[in-house]
Amino acid sequence: MAAEPPSGGWDGLPCGADFLSAADLSPRGWQALLQAADSGPGDGPGQPLSGRSVALVFEHPSLRTRISTELAVGQLGGQAVYLVGSDVGLGVRESAADVGRTLSVWVAAIVARTVHEATLRELAEAAAVPVVNGLTDREHPLQALADVLTIHQALGDLGGRTVVFVGDGNNVACSLAIAAGSLGAAVRLATPAGHAPPEELIATARGRAAAAGGSVDVFHGDPRLALDGAAVVCTDVWTSMGQEVERDRRRAAFAGYTVNDALMAAAPPQALVMHCLPAHRGEEIDEPWLWGPRSLVERQAANRLPAARAVLAALAGPAAA
Repeated sequence: MAAEPPSGGWDGLPCGADFLSAADLSPRGWQALLQAADSGPGDGPGQPLSGRSVALVFEHPSLRTRISTELAVGQLGGQAVYLVGSDVGLGVRESAADVGRTLSVWVAAIVARTVHEATLRELAEAAAVPVVNGLTDREHPLQALADVLTIHQALGDLGGRTVVFVGDGNNVACSLAIAAGSLGAAVRLATPAGHAPPEELIATARGRAAAAGGSVDVFHGDPRLALDGAAVVCTDVWTSMGQEVERDRRRAAFAGYTVNDALMAAAPPQALVMHCLPAHRGEEIDEPWLWGPRSLVERQAANRLPAARAVLAALAGPAAA
């Protein structure tokens, strides 16, 4: 079990800490992590995982999180061991706590992608090595780092930029609000009523943003009202993994929230578009906007690798002499 971050978040990810929430970092911490992620492999920390292994425990299927994390471990000199949910049976075959304790005798860190936030917390509480949140139903901080890195590379400093998220106030929206707000952005979350992020996460995001000169606001109703002055418009699927039975109801609730010509007409003509993938064409985004000339989606996906590398390098500590 790693030490609990201070109430305002770490000023940088300390060696041996967990990274379970975007709120584990202070605004200064997000600036430091962003700078680390923006460094190329040759400019970074060497191979702090040389001779060590990292366990990837995934209850959900994954493309970007798995591949980017495996590659990051290899670039840092380590070996990744991938375990799908059926291999471990978290909470069924054995408890998440027992998995955390057992993996700790073999590996230097654990990246966990769990269905429920409580499972991640139980695993991290028992583990003696750093645990990284690879996605839960509550947050996705690795995605948030890739997202703010993408915005930074495209536009420069996030301070004063208006970053709009349109759609479901899900794990991606929550972590992005905390991360971008911590970097001084004006974050707007446009969601249908009943689909906003949890109030406590909004409060946390607003507190971090206030400390960095940013802001976080939630919009319901016509999402076009949130797009005035937008530098970037972000979206994600309306129906996340495990919510498939709600798909028809959600499609009705999110009518008007599709990133398409009609919606983007309310944004400045230079506004860029982001989507963390996978995408449902014709639902949360139309094809011409997903891969069009104002899309950052390809760079956003590519940045999952430097994001994972920066987090794992920070938690692993300096390379062995």
